[in-house]
Amino acid sequence: MTGKSGFVGQNLTKYLKSKGFDLTFVGREKENNQLTWDEVGDSKLMADVFIHLAGKAHDLKKVSSSKEYYEVNFELSKKIFDAFLNSDAKLFIFLSSVKAAADEVADELTEEHSPNPQTHYGKSKLMAEDYIMTHLPANGKRVVILRPCMIHGPYNKGNLNLLYNLASKKIPWPLGAFENKRSFCSIDNLLFVVLELMNQKAIPSGIYNIADDEALSTNEVISLIGEINGVKPKIWIINSTIIQVVSRIGDFFKLPLNSERLKKLTESYIVSNRKLKFAIGKSFPVSSRDGLRQTFKSFS
Repeated sequence: MTGKSGFVGQNLTKYLKSKGFDLTFVGREKENNQLTWDEVGDSKLMADVFIHLAGKAHDLKKVSSSKEYYEVNFELSKKIFDAFLNSDAKLFIFLSSVKAAADEVADELTEEHSPNPQTHYGKSKLMAEDYIMTHLPANGKRVVILRPCMIHGPYNKGNLNLLYNLASKKIPWPLGAFENKRSFCSIDNLLFVVLELMNQKAIPSGIYNIADDEALSTNEVISLIGEINGVKPKIWIINSTIIQVVSRIGDFFKLPLNSERLKKLTESYIVSNRKLKFAIGKSFPVSSRDGLRQTFKSFS
C-alpha cells in the first residue's frame, strides 16, 4: 500500500489490519515495514494485492507547480503499476478521482463520459489511468481504477469542515435559492468496496466511479448540520439574480463572495455508482445521510 499517512490510507490500514491482512507500505522515506518509492521499482515484491493511494491532491492555495502533479500522480503511479506487473500479485487497486473525467457535470457522471479534465490534478490522474488501461495484463491479473467523488469521514478536515463551522455559528446561509445536488463518498463505503474487490475474484478489471447512493443539496447538508447540533438552520432564500450581481461586485472589489466561489458553492456534481454496485452485487453499508451524520458528529 502507498499513501498510508493520508486520510484514506490511515482508515484503510486500520480496517484491513482488523480483517487480518498483513500490510507492507511504500513511501518516500525508509521506515520499518516500509519500502521507498525507488526500492519498489527495483525489487519483485511478494504481495497478493497492490493498493495505490498516494497522490498529489488539489492545492487550494495554488502554490504548487504543475510539475509536482505529474511527478506524483503520473510518474509514481507508473512506477508502482510496473512493479505490480513484475510481481506475482493478482490485483491492483488505484485510487484516482472523478476529476480525471470532468470538472463540471451537466447531468450525471458515468464511466461512459468522455474524459475532459481542466486542471493539472485531473489531467495527471487521467494520464495515470490511460497508462494503466493501455498496459492491462493478460495473465489472470485484475486492475481496478476507482474514481471517488468527495471522500469524507470522521475527523477529515476538508471542505465539509469549513461548511460545518459556518453553519454551527448560526450564520445564515444566504444561498438557499440555489437547489444544487452533489455526490459524496463516505469512507466506510470506500473501505467496504476495497474489501469486496479483494474478496470477489469475479469482479472484472476496469474503471469504476464510487459515490454514496444519494446526491444531496447544500441546503440539505446544512439541515443535517443543524440536526446534529440541535438547532434549526437559518437558510435565506434570496433571489438568485441578486446573489449573482453581488458576486460580480465581489469580483471587482475582492469580496469573500465572488463569481468563482459562488459557482463552487452552488454547482451540481452528481456521480453514478451503478456500475460498481452491479459488479459487487451488494448494497453499500452506509447511506449518504448517515455517512454525513457520522462525519459531522466528529466535528462537534
